[in-house]
Amino acid sequence: MYTRKHVQHPLWLLIWWIIFTSCSSNNGDPTAEVSDIEVSPTQLTLSYQGESAILSVKAGQDWTAYSDNDWIDCHVRMSDGLVEVSASANTDYQSREGLVVVKSGSTRISVPVIQEAKPAIKDPDITVPEGYRLVWNDEFNEGEHPDPQNWYYETGGGGWGNNELQTYVAGTQNGEQLAAVANGILTITAKKIGATVYSIRMNTTESWKYGYFEARMKLPEGKGTWPAFWMLPEDFVTWPDDGEIDIMEEVGYDPNVVVSTIHCKAYNHGIGTQKTDNMLVTTAQSDFHIYALEWTEDFIRTYVDGKEIFYFANDKTGNKDTWPFDVPFYLKLNLAWGGNWGGAQGTDESVLPARYEIDYVRVFQKK
Repeated sequence: MYTRKHVQHPLWLLIWWIIFTSCSSNNGDPTAEVSDIEVSPTQLTLSYQGESAILSVKAGQDWTAYSDNDWIDCHVRMSDGLVEVSASANTDYQSREGLVVVKSGSTRISVPVIQEAKPAIKDPDITVPEGYRLVWNDEFNEGEHPDPQNWYYETGGGGWGNNELQTYVAGTQNGEQLAAVANGILTITAKKIGATVYSIRMNTTESWKYGYFEARMKLPEGKGTWPAFWMLPEDFVTWPDDGEIDIMEEVGYDPNVVVSTIHCKAYNHGIGTQKTDNMLVTTAQSDFHIYALEWTEDFIRTYVDGKEIFYFANDKTGNKDTWPFDVPFYLKLNLAWGGNWGGAQGTDESVLPARYEIDYVRVFQKK
């Protein structure tokens, strides 16, 4: 029997070759677009301050660039073939990594972005608590006023929730400098000018969650004075629900008795449940002493010259009513006059002007 041999037609070979090469070049997706694209450099390293860097892009068709990291911003300059990549300042003491993605057609090229850690402050004259590093400090060694990069003022009267008698001002009043820096000391002065007692209430521009906080201070004399070194949360809305940490308070009618207290919804003086303790520091008004707070996720503990005053433990219930102390807080310095506590035994205007002196304020956080 005669058998006819099968012969492939050249046209069928051509069709088969087109289908095969199309599928192979698109990873099995014959509908995918392909684009030639080159990106350089292949990695970016940025400093912690948040500067910008440039990516160069060469592509055969339209392209774009983006990042899913909220601290990275991409500005596409397609006419120049460039991407300007910028980062917000890294306030953490660890480096961080992200990605910029350049997209053209079906092609994605990922470029790693590494941002350096914020460096710890190094000062051989500062004693750092074991396990911590210095992250912020003001030694009050420069200028004649508190550094506005470190501090801002709260101003006004109205009693500040405690029926206080003073009016707070932004550094000066009628030419009188009530927040003055000289010889390495910040002096906060409460002074009667005309019929009004003016004073200072100032806050750090930075906030911190947990750490070791200390200040070396000499307290004012006189019945009616009420100096404080304390903390409120950055996102403060309601007292006492959002929490308050009083590292050091003292009232002039009870001289040299320094007090540490926490306030929250469950524990506050408004309902007689405040958590507080005190220590007699016999030279608090005549000499400088170091007042400190150690605040961790487990406890709040305060000290004078390294001696513990107060301890408050986190009950670990996850209840904000008893532990709202898991968010960033600002540090605050103020000198009140009179009020529910400072004026509980009256005020003596003959002690004015009263001066609250601060040698330094330092913040340490764990390594």
